[in-house]
Amino acid sequence: MSVARLRPVSLLLFALGLASFSGASWCGNELAREILEELVEIPTTPTSGKIPEAVDAMAGRLRAAGFPPVDVRVLGFEPELANLVVRYRGTGNGKGAVLLLAHMDVVDVDRENWSTDPFRLVEQDGYFYGRGSHDNKAAVAALVATFIRLYEEGFKPERDLILLVTADEETTGASIEWMLKEQRALVDAEFAFNSDTAEILIDDGRPIAFEVQASEKVYMTLALEVTNPGGHSSRPRQDNAIYQLSAALTRLAAYQFPVQLSEVTRGFFQRSAEMYDGPKAAAMAQLAAGTADADALALLEQDDFLNALMRTTCVATRVTAGHANNALPQTARAIVNCRVLPEDSPVEVQEILRRVVDDAAISMTMVWAPVASPPSPLSAEIIDRVQTLVDQLFGGIPIIPVMTTGATDGLYLRNAGIPTYGMSALAEDPDGWRIHGRDERVGVQAFYDSVEFWYRLAKGL
Repeated sequence: MSVARLRPVSLLLFALGLASFSGASWCGNELAREILEELVEIPTTPTSGKIPEAVDAMAGRLRAAGFPPVDVRVLGFEPELANLVVRYRGTGNGKGAVLLLAHMDVVDVDRENWSTDPFRLVEQDGYFYGRGSHDNKAAVAALVATFIRLYEEGFKPERDLILLVTADEETTGASIEWMLKEQRALVDAEFAFNSDTAEILIDDGRPIAFEVQASEKVYMTLALEVTNPGGHSSRPRQDNAIYQLSAALTRLAAYQFPVQLSEVTRGFFQRSAEMYDGPKAAAMAQLAAGTADADALALLEQDDFLNALMRTTCVATRVTAGHANNALPQTARAIVNCRVLPEDSPVEVQEILRRVVDDAAISMTMVWAPVASPPSPLSAEIIDRVQTLVDQLFGGIPIIPVMTTGATDGLYLRNAGIPTYGMSALAEDPDGWRIHGRDERVGVQAFYDSVEFWYRLAKGL
């Protein structure tokens, strides 16, 4: 999961302010908490082999609630990569299905660095602690609880609602690729909501914006490599492989791809400028209006996240070289990871890198091929629907369209022609982003608020 970040502050007043609407759904909250606890305590890391156990547990809950077995499917291209697909059948009035997306896998942990057991749900100081408590088991719990709650109420949606929980979002994304290629009929939808990205921004303890992810950068990885005969370290050569590669990486470090905005990022900068004061807000307004000068761009570029929103980025992430302390290196190799704007051509990006490297002796090979992911249109129907719900639950705060600089399973849905809108409906952590890190947590009230959001959204669909 990768989420846009603005300055986070105290969550306490925000939690107190939203407690009023959650009281009506304590039954739903209790069920969601119970599910979240069950999920966190099943360690669904990539090497655990426990993902099928967690998926089977959720499938069992849904079947026990009355969902027909034919509508609760557990399947995957490998036994240890089990995905859950649940179809909540509607009245069949001709409207297309809506897909609700989450993922079951979590990243590994360093247990010794945690202050709690990462695979036990611990409630303290107003938070639920545990690996996956935020990314993305909070959403899995909320969505499973929503389906059960609606089904037990006898609710009949106009559209079919499809819940898809994937097995490997944190690693390869191969499961959703396989689902779209081999099981398209099970997950095909008019549009999708992805629970694995975007949050509620807060300032001075109050919500100020509700993020909706409508775009994400395209992931591409290249390997740069230079070789030569090497030799004895007592007789240095002029064409040292390490120096040659280092010079190329220095040129890469100095290069900036041009600024380029889309409908999504232009909307982000425009809305963000309206919420803040000062030079940075003025620079964002100028950028959105197309009038940003060099000083405004330089100010925005100081913020790593804002800089990444404005342009394609390529950065060296790994370097290996040499084979012995007393021998000249025969090879030097660097991994360069690119996050390409959806509007940019990966082929052109690679050609630009060749010109920047400016050394024909350095080979450039593709390590991870990019998967195209065009931005989802900011349709009034979708935005208005979400805005109505945000007005009800979060005090009429504006929606901000965002492009995430990382990647989610939503990339593959967009590539398959399914417009996808990311929203977690979770308030950001006032002490910083702990996803994938030590002592991952989610606010207790923030979790319950998101449960109510997904329940009302599903019912509204």
